[in-house]
Amino acid sequence: MLETKSLRLAILKAIYGGRSSHIGSALSVVDLIYYIYKYVLKFNPKDPEKPDRDRFILSKGWAASALYSVLARMGFFSEDFFVKNYCRDGSSFIGITTLSGIPGIETTTGSMGHGLPIGTGMAIAGKMARKPYRVFVLISDGELDEGSTWESIFFGGHHGLDNLTVIIDYNKLQSFGPVKNILDPEPIEDKFKAFKWSVQRINGHDLYEMERVFSKIPFEKGKPSIIIADTIKGKGISFMENNNVWHYKPPNKEQFDQALKELQS
Repeated sequence: MLETKSLRLAILKAIYGGRSSHIGSALSVVDLIYYIYKYVLKFNPKDPEKPDRDRFILSKGWAASALYSVLARMGFFSEDFFVKNYCRDGSSFIGITTLSGIPGIETTTGSMGHGLPIGTGMAIAGKMARKPYRVFVLISDGELDEGSTWESIFFGGHHGLDNLTVIIDYNKLQSFGPVKNILDPEPIEDKFKAFKWSVQRINGHDLYEMERVFSKIPFEKGKPSIIIADTIKGKGISFMENNNVWHYKPPNKEQFDQALKELQS
């Protein structure tokens, strides 16, 4: 996708330079995060803690490089600053989203299943205080293994938190293999409907499908919204796509050059 190819390039350079991991996870979600910030969220990069801002939580915090690349594009800081400092000694650009002084980061995540409970709390607090902000939480499909995730889903549906939207990065791979072989979440749509959520499903790399669905939020008054986004881990770099080894390692020089060539073509 042309709009996000340069973001993928920044992610690649940052991870290669920082000798970091989780590039597959970052490439899986960067299209979604870009769309949400570009077309959905209400925020001000010059006033990142404005009380009425919409909140975005990257619960799969190990995809931090994708969020950093988008925050740079939106003007929170420069892309060059991110790329040159990501996962370097003493840097605040840590490899999971962390409250370490980076503007635009709402909370520390990365431990499986923590982001959605926090987001649910923010949403009900907004309701109680009659605040106009909305809360968006992007979770991994692997986080559906976590009891805290399902407690939050139960809670959100019960309280009718229609200011809460959850996006599932459904790339169908988690740290040790295919999601369906570890704890199969299917039938996934039926489960969320049973918990009183309104459900839509999209191609998580297609901006037109995102526009069709995100423009309808909340999908139903009095219900939280959930978007199941079918994605490809490692999307955009041919030898990384659907290859779980890229959950763990950075590219070497030869692999970096090959990926660079693909993204610059």
